[in-house]
Amino acid sequence: MTVVTTRTPESDHGMTISAFMSVSLDPPLVCISVGTGSRMLPKLRASGRYAVNILAEDMRAHALHFAGRPDAALSDLFARHEDLPVLRGAAAVIVTRVVQEVEVGDHVLVIGRVAHLEQSPTARPLLHHAGRFGGVSAHAA
Repeated sequence: MTVVTTRTPESDHGMTISAFMSVSLDPPLVCISVGTGSRMLPKLRASGRYAVNILAEDMRAHALHFAGRPDAALSDLFARHEDLPVLRGAAAVIVTRVVQEVEVGDHVLVIGRVAHLEQSPTARPLLHHAGRFGGVSAHAA
């Protein structure tokens, strides 16, 4: 699961998304898919930058919080990187600058050039499939 975050002059913003992918290694590009009617799209356009926060296995509450089910128990969520909000405790964070938008049906693919990547070497990602959360289990070779 991923949460996309950005910052506008008004405030910090975040939204859980399920459509995220790598586009290119050279130059390093990633892509998110955002609905044309979403509240996040104009914020991304105003900012011109976004961070992809790959959630750690213990961040289910964060996924739900940014999917429209606010959780008052969550506090002090953000750290800053290059003046963008990034989620504390994320398994990985990818900071980008928007380089292109492609309108496709009722969504916009927002392509960002990677400016920074950091990851926790021990964190396991939070997965979501068929309406359920899960994690990656390690199997002995």
